[in-house]
Amino acid sequence: MPVARRRIDVAEGAAAVDRWRNAAGPSPDLPPVPRAVLATAVRYTLEEVTARAPGNSVEVRVPPFGVTQCVEGPRHTRGTPPNVIECDAATWLAMVTGQLSWAEAVAAGKVAASGLRADLSALLPL
Repeated sequence: MPVARRRIDVAEGAAAVDRWRNAAGPSPDLPPVPRAVLATAVRYTLEEVTARAPGNSVEVRVPPFGVTQCVEGPRHTRGTPPNVIECDAATWLAMVTGQLSWAEAVAAGKVAASGLRADLSALLPL
């Protein structure tokens, strides 16, 4: 299955994630980084998840910054997909950087996950 072309340069995306990580420290709360850096970090990591697990069976939403479809499996064509994951930017970046585990985020109610395939624990951290 072909992977969509990246929109965020890999070096630029990795730099944004590093900048967020350095500002965030051990806390998953929103760090004091510019909104543009936060947006780049989120969009880059969404692209990275899709590159590592291409497919269309799970939709990952990190409003207001981005959304992606990933993980092989049944494809939906209309309406809300059957497998949806949604969280805020700070939680998403904490999970992809290993500061917060998938299980911890779900248990704390920081991630809304619905559907049989809505589990990214095998993919996170990146």
